[in-house]
Amino acid sequence: MAKLIKPLNDTKIRNTKATDKRQTLFDGGGLYLEVSEKGSKLWRMKYRFEGRAGLLSFGAYPVVSLEQARQYREEAKRLIASGYDPSSVKKAQKEARQDSIANSFEVLAREWIFNKSNSITPRTAKNMTWMLETNVFPWIGRIPVADLKTQDFLKVLKRIEEKDLLDTLRKVRGYCSQIMRYATETGRAEADPVIFSKSAFKTPKTRHMAAITDPKQVTELLRMIDNYRGTFPVVCALKIAPYVFVRPGELRIAQWADINFDTAEWRYTVTKTKTQHIVPLAKQIIAILKELHLLTGHGRYLFPSVRTGERPMSDNSINAALRSMGIDKDEMTGHGFRAMARTILDEVLGERVDLIEHQLAHAVKDPNGRAYNRTAHLPERKRMMQRWADYLDSLKKSNVIPLDKHVAEENTLMTSKKRSPLNYYPLEKAANYLSEETKKLNYN
Repeated sequence: MAKLIKPLNDTKIRNTKATDKRQTLFDGGGLYLEVSEKGSKLWRMKYRFEGRAGLLSFGAYPVVSLEQARQYREEAKRLIASGYDPSSVKKAQKEARQDSIANSFEVLAREWIFNKSNSITPRTAKNMTWMLETNVFPWIGRIPVADLKTQDFLKVLKRIEEKDLLDTLRKVRGYCSQIMRYATETGRAEADPVIFSKSAFKTPKTRHMAAITDPKQVTELLRMIDNYRGTFPVVCALKIAPYVFVRPGELRIAQWADINFDTAEWRYTVTKTKTQHIVPLAKQIIAILKELHLLTGHGRYLFPSVRTGERPMSDNSINAALRSMGIDKDEMTGHGFRAMARTILDEVLGERVDLIEHQLAHAVKDPNGRAYNRTAHLPERKRMMQRWADYLDSLKKSNVIPLDKHVAEENTLMTSKKRSPLNYYPLEKAANYLSEETKKLNYN
């Protein structure tokens, strides 16, 4: 005759204290509570499946209540009656949960960004991560990529559109689409559902970097730059920017190791495309760099940071200098020197467009569709860069728009009052580094 087991109750469970021996409190149907010598209370269930003994664990009491433990027992019985081993089912469910977490959108997105780390800058990776953390992860980050539909992304992206952040919307949508394509390529999703969402949103208006392209206005700008009073490295960077028209980020991190005074060239790797680039240096730029070398040539960077020579100057230094001269951000930016050169070299000086584009470090292809290498048309580009420098100098010497003396004095006064943290190498200090013999050097 089978032994009759009296069901447990919460009072009996709570009153059972730890002893020097492990205790077993049975509830019937294979379910029991195991009380250890240290007082922990764990739910267990013995069962048999196809003649083999099995053991299930349901968790600890009181986190798992008596009622919950009984529900788990009944579920296990139903599985056995249906021909399934409860232990195998539980293991499969655990693996599925782990796969779900491993293949969630957030995990995959971070993996995608990490894999791109060799082709993007740390700053870009940080911005990508911040945008996704702010606009995407809180809503769909935990969902497995295989389960995401177009409607899931539409809901997320609509939140951004409602805030009228259309540029952010464009970027985030692009990131999400690339992540889902990556999921497809790695076998964790069937397709990219984001691709079908493009027509559902407003299209942001194309915004070009503010730039001065009228020669008359360029004349005034160049004269204002010549009258700018700031730290010597920033003054030099500001004077060089119009002549070399590289990206502001590349100018600020320029290194002395990449400058060749003998060949009058600056060779470096373009951060945006990871390609090699050559900037021919006109004699006017060589003269500025030789003066600057006396001050910062002992370090790594042409334009060192205010706080330490181990880092380049702030990425906002050029724009801050322009703002201090009273030039609004809607009029001119550091990046605007590129558009200025592109327009005038083409429309005023009549230079070949392919030479200009190549010097801008844009992708330029030959008639056979192959990208030119970095040394392509170098003699012609050197001639063009010297002609460009001479043209800018001629504008400053012309009478197109005379710079009013009072305006110059006002600009000087304004910048002298705003003695920002950029005052690392004031002009007065820099002058002390230049000997009389150095000042007489002929750099022509």
